[in-house]
Amino acid sequence: MVDLSEFVEEPSSSSSADRHRYDVFLSFNGCDTRDTFIDHLHKALMDADITTFLDDEMIKTEEDLKPEVKSAIKTGKVLNLELERAIKESRACIIVLSKNYANSPRCLDELMFILEQRMSSNKIVVPIFYHVDPTHVRKQESTFGLAMAEHRRMMEAEIDANKRSELAEKIDQWKKSLTEVANLKGRDVNGRRETEFIEEIVKYIYRRLHAPLRSALPLLIGMESSINYVTSWLKDASSHTTDVLTILGMGGIGKTSLAKYVYRSHSHEFDTSSFIEDISRRCDEKLNRSNFIEDISPKSENFNGLLSLQKQLYDDISEQSSVHVHDASTYTSEIENVVACNKVFLVLDDIDSLDQIDALLGSKAFHPGSKIIITTKNTWLIESSALFQKNAKPKHAQFFLNGLDKTESRTLLCFHAFKSNVTHAGYEEVLEELLKYCEGHPLALAILGKSLYNRDVVYWKEFIASLEKDIDPDIISVLRKSFDSLPSENDKELFKHIACFFVGMDRDVATTILEACDIETISGITNLMDRCLLSIGRDNKLKMHRLLQNMGRFVVQQESPNRPWERSRLWCHEESLKVLLQKKGTGNVLGLILDIKMLKNKKLREAYELKTDTLSKMDKLMLLQLNYVQINGSYENFPETLRWLCMHGFPWKSIPPDLPMENLVALDMSYSNIESFGIFNYPQRSDKRLKKSIGSSSKDKVLLGSLKILNLSFCDQLSSLRGFEDLPALERLIVRNCVNLLEVCESISHCGELVHIDLSYCKKLQKFPTSLSILENVNSLLVDGCNLDESQSTVRIKDSPLMLSTTAILHIRSLVRLSLANNNLSTESFPMDFSFLPMLKHLYLDDNPIVSLPNCVRSLPRLEMLSLRNCKSLKSVERPPQKLRELILLFDTKPLLGKVIFDLEMSPLKLSYDWRWIMPSFFEIEGIVKIQPMSGVEEKVLHSLGWTNLDFLNKMHKGKDASYRGSKASEIQMYYEFGIFSTIYQGKELPEWFTYRSTGSSISFIIPSSSSSYNLKGLNFCYVKQFQIQNNESLYFPIIEIRNITKNRTWMYHHSCGSNVIVDGECFVLLSHWMFGMNEMEGGDHVKITISVTKQHQLAEELGVSFVYDDGNKDEEEDALGYYKSWNHIIGGDLSAFQTTTGVYLLNIEGFTRHVIEVDPCYHGLIERSTRYKEEQVYFRALSQRKFGKNFQTPKILPSPSTGSFSLKNLSSNIQNHEQSIEKEQKSFTDFSFQQPSNHQTEQLWNHQKPREQDEKTFVQSEHPSQFLTFSPEISTITTDSNSQMQSSQLGYAGSNINFENQSSQIKTDDGYRWRKYGKKQGKGKNVRSYYMCVSPNCTARKRIETNLDGQITKIAYKGSHNHPKFQSTRISSASNHLQMAQASSNHEFDKFYGSHGSRQFDSFATLENSSIYDDLDRSSSGRLKYDAMPDSKNGFISDGSYGSSGGDEPISIY
Repeated sequence: MVDLSEFVEEPSSSSSADRHRYDVFLSFNGCDTRDTFIDHLHKALMDADITTFLDDEMIKTEEDLKPEVKSAIKTGKVLNLELERAIKESRACIIVLSKNYANSPRCLDELMFILEQRMSSNKIVVPIFYHVDPTHVRKQESTFGLAMAEHRRMMEAEIDANKRSELAEKIDQWKKSLTEVANLKGRDVNGRRETEFIEEIVKYIYRRLHAPLRSALPLLIGMESSINYVTSWLKDASSHTTDVLTILGMGGIGKTSLAKYVYRSHSHEFDTSSFIEDISRRCDEKLNRSNFIEDISPKSENFNGLLSLQKQLYDDISEQSSVHVHDASTYTSEIENVVACNKVFLVLDDIDSLDQIDALLGSKAFHPGSKIIITTKNTWLIESSALFQKNAKPKHAQFFLNGLDKTESRTLLCFHAFKSNVTHAGYEEVLEELLKYCEGHPLALAILGKSLYNRDVVYWKEFIASLEKDIDPDIISVLRKSFDSLPSENDKELFKHIACFFVGMDRDVATTILEACDIETISGITNLMDRCLLSIGRDNKLKMHRLLQNMGRFVVQQESPNRPWERSRLWCHEESLKVLLQKKGTGNVLGLILDIKMLKNKKLREAYELKTDTLSKMDKLMLLQLNYVQINGSYENFPETLRWLCMHGFPWKSIPPDLPMENLVALDMSYSNIESFGIFNYPQRSDKRLKKSIGSSSKDKVLLGSLKILNLSFCDQLSSLRGFEDLPALERLIVRNCVNLLEVCESISHCGELVHIDLSYCKKLQKFPTSLSILENVNSLLVDGCNLDESQSTVRIKDSPLMLSTTAILHIRSLVRLSLANNNLSTESFPMDFSFLPMLKHLYLDDNPIVSLPNCVRSLPRLEMLSLRNCKSLKSVERPPQKLRELILLFDTKPLLGKVIFDLEMSPLKLSYDWRWIMPSFFEIEGIVKIQPMSGVEEKVLHSLGWTNLDFLNKMHKGKDASYRGSKASEIQMYYEFGIFSTIYQGKELPEWFTYRSTGSSISFIIPSSSSSYNLKGLNFCYVKQFQIQNNESLYFPIIEIRNITKNRTWMYHHSCGSNVIVDGECFVLLSHWMFGMNEMEGGDHVKITISVTKQHQLAEELGVSFVYDDGNKDEEEDALGYYKSWNHIIGGDLSAFQTTTGVYLLNIEGFTRHVIEVDPCYHGLIERSTRYKEEQVYFRALSQRKFGKNFQTPKILPSPSTGSFSLKNLSSNIQNHEQSIEKEQKSFTDFSFQQPSNHQTEQLWNHQKPREQDEKTFVQSEHPSQFLTFSPEISTITTDSNSQMQSSQLGYAGSNINFENQSSQIKTDDGYRWRKYGKKQGKGKNVRSYYMCVSPNCTARKRIETNLDGQITKIAYKGSHNHPKFQSTRISSASNHLQMAQASSNHEFDKFYGSHGSRQFDSFATLENSSIYDDLDRSSSGRLKYDAMPDSKNGFISDGSYGSSGGDEPISIY
């Protein structure tokens, strides 16, 4: 380890002199403009703090010129060195081209030199055409032509031929310069007021010089997080392509305001920029005006909206003068040429058609680094544009504006209604009502707030009541634009249907119903979502903003404002009841809803009487909801056109037999008194309608033949479900919370179209139909809260105590979604595997007393989502399926979860976890964070970190965990995350081995170069911090910022323990080690480390830095930090998801579970923005595969379940060699037992395993090198060669004879211990080395296995000692396992180690580490490998109590 050798001060940003002395150089002819325009322009620039150069000589007229100047004109040497230097040192040049500008050779020379500087140094040049025509300048006509003629006359009068030639050449250069400057994008003062024109010039210069405008930005209440998000996206320079951000949202949600704010704040940071506002309206207005005067001027540019917008865009971003064209495609080509050569920042506001975006952006690539913001209400447009149809597509991100939260809404409403940020007394109730109405819509809050300014409470109440009938015209006009833009009448009808009836309904259910109403729903819903008129919630329910819903209903209301019975839809409960009572329903009505409980007038809820014939005139009625309605009469009068019938609280005990249901698609009888369901319950079979529906034979049409959705939820009296043979089209069966339901009839097998079954919380359900397994289309099954583990009559199926009837539901092979939540299922309740659910993708095990992840879950090959929400007993989740894409570990209270371990080959997944619940010790989510007591950290790990002399830590204590304030002070912990080790303890001084120290909150240094070839591998940083907290409040740790100034890299680390630690006393010490590689840190780099200062913290008492270098040992035996380096999201690994801007990383553990990284406000002084741009939530991978090169060859051995999936391909030869012996043993497996070897056999075995005494303590040809309970601390190895032989008789196995021929060269790796693979690397020659660690807590044993190219094991090396007994698994009964169990039985090890555990049944954790013998594996009829039944604990197979994440009390099952 090499310590810091040098401190340096960070250079000040102001130390380097600016090479620009002036902002602007003015070039002009004094005789034209010196006392007017130039004087005013110069003053305006200076007043705006723009330093401007004005040459006094240029104020003189030509007549006042000194004789030497006139002489210089004749010789062509006009420009002096002072003017040249002033031009060079100016950032921009303004050339005022007036009538007599070309008369002055000096002005022309200035023009030439300025244009030369423009080409060589990219100087900004702004020509101003002061009462001259740019064409005259370009072609040297009018006064410019006369001036050039005069210069030519003077040239021809020159006697000296050489001078005449020089003057001729100079005149040609002047003419070219005039033509060039006229072609630049300039400003024409003609027809303008000079004061306005000068103000425009000053603003333009401000922007071009990257100077912020002095005018105040608008106040956007509640938009701070959105502003920060878009700003972070704008500043993100990680992409080397064009970035496009689409800001989406309904009308009036704040898209334009947000884009305009960001543009005004940051447009000056780009070379060129443009903001095109209100594109949709401007195009529509121009189009309407153009149509009006079409007969007069059909091609008038003034009335073509797109051309006007293109001209504005081109003028903003191009330095050339405007092109005059009448064709949009020509303008598009010109724009494409400009954006291909310049980095631009464009904002296109309110795009609503492909023509608009294609005309303004074209199809060619933009210059790298360009940024484009588009606001629109149509999500489909952008990626359908021509710009995205090329191979090199821009990088596209979308940002949805969903409105303000309640606090922000209240602030905005109060600002407009009370001119204050708080509510006035007495207005609280009415203000809450208005907030509920607006649902965070900024435009509505602003408009309505202004309307209520200075009004009393009574006025507020009447105003709010009127909103239920009439919507403010300013709001409706904005919202209706999206509705009017819908492409078809189908989509408009769909929108009105949803707005009136289906908001909050499941999307699939609504789709089924509406398709039966002849509505094209699938494409229609997509179109509504694209236009931000509709959204889909996480629970698949249709969501619509309340104002949009009111707008849709308003459109329906306008069909007949005063005659509701003539409208197409009736959604108002009062109006519906009135129409029914008066029997005024007509054929116009398509849908009607009436819920008695929703009536505001309580008297109406009782004083009404309805007859069934009130619906007889509604012959087009398809959608009907009559909830809790008492209706009398024959149901024959119900319309036969009904597609959806919802009758909650239906009083009858059965469905009326005369109810017309031939065309019914959805029937919802929830909360009803129905006792059973099935048409065979009806005695009135002689009814004519029934006879007509059922027919005289089974071949005729059956009753309810069209029914696809049946909902009988919360029917407390329902006891049975029958008659499914009459529901052939049924797709969804929903029977939730039917607390007295006892059975579901086997006739459900007739429902071949059934896809969804929900029987949740039917707690008395005793019989699940076994015929469920016959159904081939069921993909969703929900049986939450059915007490699957509490039945009195349970049988063991594949070692599972689940009910026999329940197993039927687990054999539906088509299942994609299965929910077993809240069923009191323990880990032992699950079967051995779920191989009979090959299609399952979503599994919910929420609210079950699971201790660890059931083994059967790992057997699900397609599982993508696993939810373990509120599994309060859950302690560990180890090796979930490799294909898993989402893991939900959310808890309402502090859980017991302490370990989450992933497979090396895992797919990137999305993790949901509340980081408040990080355990104070023994906590690990692999790849994210690991916490363990310092006492359990291996000494070699501490040595690798450069941490020495830590004995003093034994006397220190970390503070209490915040969630366990009453607990005793815990021991000091080691934290590891992002490649950073750290520990926290109470103290007032740094460890003594920190030689280089500093005070304050920062330290700056240059990394010393090592004198040898050793490389830097880490940096130690430590600080002592003083803090001030009161009332035992939580301690917020400062952010550590390490900035490599040389490499332009910055890491800001927010400690994972957050506020979970309380430190007694007034000072604490944080000691950390950062694993840096040469790509991040190396000798000679200038580094600065800063810790944040908050209100809690005072300045650091002391800081310390030291460095750790490798020791030069090139032997690849084992890296003590190898496991930690194998994590993926660490410094030097994949931190892309934590990158805020280029080279800047915010290492905050919450970034794993949030779309946006947010930091506590107390740290905003250190981090510029509290919110940072991120495209999507992190899909993280725990372990990195970057260490394995492309040419790395995987060993041909069978990986362990703890390290990877089973590769059955490599087993084929082994299984074939032992097939006969396996078949002989199959019959004996069921009654399997071990035979104790004789004493002679035991002695022979022991002698065989005794190692030969060699210097390196090498075991040769040992079948079980790890049979000893302890190892030598030195490395132990086993080697083999192809000539070695081992006879089966040497094994001492008393069971069936096993032929070991052709297996003699294989080393067996089953050693009785449980290992976990943590790395691979290429060894010497072409061998492959795999590294393993013992999974038992605090065990230091390690194992290394070498394999050759043929997959044969050539060497096994052990290092360290086991501090626990062996894991005696009987699930794999290979010869080696039989031998171990025989020996263990002989030595009475079961009684010795496991006698105290009784006969509990636990989970199985099979150990197959690189084993080549599989005599206990059997092939089923389907060709898959399976485990045969094994004896239970009564036969002597007891759990290994040494395993567990919290001290060894984790139960393990032996089969």
